[in-house]
Amino acid sequence: MANILLVDDNEKIRKLMEIYLNQEGYHVLQAENGEKALEVLAETNADLVIVDIMMPKMDGYDLTKELRDTKYNMPILMVTAKDTFIDKKMGFGLGADDYMTKPVDMEELVLRVKALLRRSKISSDKQIKIGDIVLDFDSLEVRMQSDAFTLPKKEFYLLYKLLSYPKKIFTRQELMDDIWGFDSDADERTVDVHIKRLREKFGECSEFEIVTVRGLGYKGVIKA
Repeated sequence: MANILLVDDNEKIRKLMEIYLNQEGYHVLQAENGEKALEVLAETNADLVIVDIMMPKMDGYDLTKELRDTKYNMPILMVTAKDTFIDKKMGFGLGADDYMTKPVDMEELVLRVKALLRRSKISSDKQIKIGDIVLDFDSLEVRMQSDAFTLPKKEFYLLYKLLSYPKKIFTRQELMDDIWGFDSDADERTVDVHIKRLREKFGECSEFEIVTVRGLGYKGVIKA
């Protein structure tokens, strides 16, 4: 069960978010400002932080900067009424991973939380080993016995994603959201193009394959 820390000075908004996140099985922690959030994090681990910007004592910008300066690497989702490009640029520049403007669609919030947690898992695991094959996240390499392939970033992330959850079916939209991000201008056909390139490179591989699930999307299959 993932721990989600909600940081917002509006108690009603925190309670509403808590209801939706609890329904998805997440454990919710709460703080009314940045200072209280740091106190919570000193006692409890959080897998993701949802933070408002405009708060008393310590605002969301200062909290995000403090977390990144002190090497907290959990995903940070900013949720705020500040909606200009300058506001977003500042948030991302300080280390936020995603940004939503109020009023928030709670179902979209849950989707973004799921996507951020999935991406966090991909980056924290660092390596996947399948028989004699190693996928190395840091180097973007696929090492196969005496050969090593350095893949373009999106190709590697896509392959790593599929093989991190063997036999799990991902829709094209899920893969787009996880690998390219919610705000990407690319469309779902981009996923098909990258899958085709991966199959061209690893189609003869005996350890795994990428399977098309008609009408749904793709899954990675590790062969026995």
